[in-house]
Amino acid sequence: MTFNDWLSIVLLLAITAALAFPLGEFMAGVFAGGKTFLSPVMAPAERVLYRLFGVDEKEEMTWKTYTLSLVMFNIIGIAFVFILQLVQGALPLNPQKFNAVRWDTALNTAISFGANTNWQSYAGEQTMSYLTQMLGLTVQNFLSAAIGMAALVALIRGFVRKTSGAVGNFWVDLTRSVLYVLLPLAIIWSLLLVSQGVVQTLGGSITAHTLEGGKQIIAVGPVASQEAIKEIGTNGGGFFNANSAHPFENPTPLTDFLEILGLLLIPMALPFTFGAMLKNRRQGAAIFAAMMILYLAGLGVFIHAEMHGNPLLQNVGVINGLNMEGKEVRSGIINSVLFAHSTTATSCGAVNSMHDSMMPLSGLVLMFNIAIGEVIFGGAGVGLVSMLSYAMLTMFLAGLMIGRTPELLGKKLDLFEMVMSLIIILSPAILLLLLSGIAVTTRAGLASMSNGGPHGFSQIIYAFASTSGNNGSAFAGLNANTVFYNLTTSLAMLVGRFSTIIPALAIAGSLAGKKTVPAGIATFPTTGPLFIIMLVGVIIIVGALTFFPAFTLGPLLEHLLMMTGKVF
Repeated sequence: MTFNDWLSIVLLLAITAALAFPLGEFMAGVFAGGKTFLSPVMAPAERVLYRLFGVDEKEEMTWKTYTLSLVMFNIIGIAFVFILQLVQGALPLNPQKFNAVRWDTALNTAISFGANTNWQSYAGEQTMSYLTQMLGLTVQNFLSAAIGMAALVALIRGFVRKTSGAVGNFWVDLTRSVLYVLLPLAIIWSLLLVSQGVVQTLGGSITAHTLEGGKQIIAVGPVASQEAIKEIGTNGGGFFNANSAHPFENPTPLTDFLEILGLLLIPMALPFTFGAMLKNRRQGAAIFAAMMILYLAGLGVFIHAEMHGNPLLQNVGVINGLNMEGKEVRSGIINSVLFAHSTTATSCGAVNSMHDSMMPLSGLVLMFNIAIGEVIFGGAGVGLVSMLSYAMLTMFLAGLMIGRTPELLGKKLDLFEMVMSLIIILSPAILLLLLSGIAVTTRAGLASMSNGGPHGFSQIIYAFASTSGNNGSAFAGLNANTVFYNLTTSLAMLVGRFSTIIPALAIAGSLAGKKTVPAGIATFPTTGPLFIIMLVGVIIIVGALTFFPAFTLGPLLEHLLMMTGKVF
């Protein structure tokens, strides 16, 4: 590694962490209903929206009402995007004259963007009209991220409130997430990206005449506006099939840096929001520290695997055996590693390189990041929800060791909270393994593999890990645009989304109705190093016990076979 490589890593993490703290404090003020520097601009717009849709911002909801509102809003959004794709051929802003999207692809895409997954089994520039990209996909990028943030805020209120039956108002939390957080950041990022050459136009494709006398069709479109929110909202869906490896989405080293910064920013800030809303900032810092430890550990393994390269390439004279296949050659291996690791640690799913081309152990890191529940910063809102579920499991184990009823942040954790936490942790994992098992034992599942042996198995495992974890990135070697994979990954995305959010809201309602227990001499502290170490340990152990057999048959076996000279 060069000095510039180390500088890229240090600058990225330092700048993101420095921005995350004030952003976290700002979001805490927004969700508490306080005045912020954006209030003079956004508060009037907020009031207009409430009057327009008949929302009483002071009306509180029980967790069941909150959940019903969230689920129904999500379902309506999915249905709208599905129908929009089926009729796009008859609608305006379609200069390429694209016809209706095939039904299974349209269903998969609608669920994907509604679930904040942005798994794409199609090539955007060859499938979606500008209207579909903007009114359907980009709008859902805002709304799906806001839904995740609203669910987190409701869960935080569960810890904050005492003997209350309410967890907030979904419509208020949704509106404030969009107006005060996502929209301003997306505008800033869009302008920065446009200034660097990211395309933003409603004009049709450009025809270029090549030196050989041929013609080349160059797709353009309203790219920067979608690119910004795909990163800021941890969505990940690209305007182009190549995603952020495409020069119109990511033209310079600065845009590459901004896009990684953008996808990390809100997930890194939310632990500080958590601490500020609890009025216990040390607690937020402890959660942040656990996330950062997991992030740095995975990054270390990733860098080691890529910088040591492929021993088979050394035998044919490649310097150090470094594998540049599928990498972002404009900015080097380290920036490809940073992007890939960050996008899987945050459930964003955007890519500037092809994960299928990474070293086997690198693929293992990426799969592990997703499979453990996207808790290493995670998606907008839902990442911290999953981390708090692991924190409850950690406190349950600590309670067993010291012989006390488990509690977290002054709230007793009963059987109900533990069952809901385990549903959050295990449901996506169980479905991931079940669907992968079905895929590798059926002709329809095996037909889409581009590689045999353990690498092909890794492609399938990664696909269902990405969809059940609401990540959206792919190994890129699996043909997922088939009826079998469109339907099975749709199921994975729905279960991954709602098996996280609905139990979290149930926990919020249960905790909000409980009294706060004052800390005593026997209370296990949750802001110190011991809690952080236990939390990290529980996450790693649960992930290893759940996925070790599958990973052994996939990336670990491929690595061992590669060391003996066998490739696939």
